[in-house]
Amino acid sequence: MSHDEYQIHKAKILTPSFWVLLTLTVIGFALIGVRFIWGIGAVSNLSDGYPWGIWITYDVATGTAIACGGYAVAILIYIRNKMHYHPLIRSAVLTSLFGYGLAGFSVMVDVGRPWNAYNFFVPSQWQANSAMFEVALCVMAYTTVLAIEFLPAVLTRLQETNWSRARAFLEKYHGRFGLDTPVVLEKLEKLRQRAVWLQPKLDKVLIFVIVLGITLPTMHQSSLGSLLLIASTKLHPLWHTGFLPLLFLINCMFIGYSIAILESVISSFGFKRPFEIEQLSGLASITPYLTTIWLCVVVGDLVWRGQVANALRFDFYSAFFLLEFALVASGSLLLFSKKRRQSPRWLFITAVLIVLGGALYRFNVYLIGFNPGQGWRYFPSLAELMITVGIVAFEILGYQVLVKLFPVLPRLHGHEVVEKA
Repeated sequence: MSHDEYQIHKAKILTPSFWVLLTLTVIGFALIGVRFIWGIGAVSNLSDGYPWGIWITYDVATGTAIACGGYAVAILIYIRNKMHYHPLIRSAVLTSLFGYGLAGFSVMVDVGRPWNAYNFFVPSQWQANSAMFEVALCVMAYTTVLAIEFLPAVLTRLQETNWSRARAFLEKYHGRFGLDTPVVLEKLEKLRQRAVWLQPKLDKVLIFVIVLGITLPTMHQSSLGSLLLIASTKLHPLWHTGFLPLLFLINCMFIGYSIAILESVISSFGFKRPFEIEQLSGLASITPYLTTIWLCVVVGDLVWRGQVANALRFDFYSAFFLLEFALVASGSLLLFSKKRRQSPRWLFITAVLIVLGGALYRFNVYLIGFNPGQGWRYFPSLAELMITVGIVAFEILGYQVLVKLFPVLPRLHGHEVVEKA
């Protein structure tokens, strides 16, 4: 497996966007602290009727779908053997790692009592018949798999570094804080040697890790749909169907390809890099066929269950259903044009439409179409929204920093690109 097709983005870390994202992250995590000190009622509008809200709906149900770029691209590369897409895999894996890791963190914020988390590792406490147990198991396992898949980037960086910044720091503060320059440099050199030793061994077993990484999302994405099967009296019939597991699985795949396109276009634009049109147009050529299958299942299911009239009622629920359908359908139709698939602008627009439509579908299933009965109302509080904004800001901030520290982005042959402050 070649590691030469990736490069570090050489640019400043402390840019204006860094400070904006850091501010939002600090606000969000400060409110998380308030949640754990004074309880969930201090920051949320959750209730017995709505035991989950924006955190579960976005950070888990929707966020994990948005984080499926690594899963979707891995299927294309390792199942369909399209290796020319391989330069896209690291950035997709990094995006997925943040998405899944913070989804698990969001569950802990929502549920609370993190000191009881050890029960998950006690087999006698398991409820194997629960779809939520399968989701939790797969999300934890997949996050670990993503970390292992990203490890080659870290090892490559450790092997190639000359510790220049560490040397400068040690020379400046030699003798202070108990720092002994020769001892510290010796330990850093041992770390580099261990990276050299581990890299080839990891390369030999990485394919098995990748296979596991493809299997796990297939399981838990369908299970996220299965969770709402039991809510037959609470979920609106426009969305309650026995096809929920299948719809969630297809949905995560076309969102995954679209988010991979979005991530590449935005990072290329933001970091002043050439657009990876060849690879992105290939991803864009797959997406409309997946969305067409999804739309056909949705329409066929409505006809089979006699819900077409409900879909065209133009009431509150119908409006959200038609909006999700229109967003996905319009983005798909635009992508059938080869000319548009060659345009960075149209790739961005169509990816946004499909991601918004696919995400709205999950919001409709988990929140908008969910009605626990008379007397219950829910709208997220400002603190709930800011916690979610803080978590998203942390994801973007982490991606922005890590691509400047580790070889993640595709290598630009013959070009050096430096971001302006």
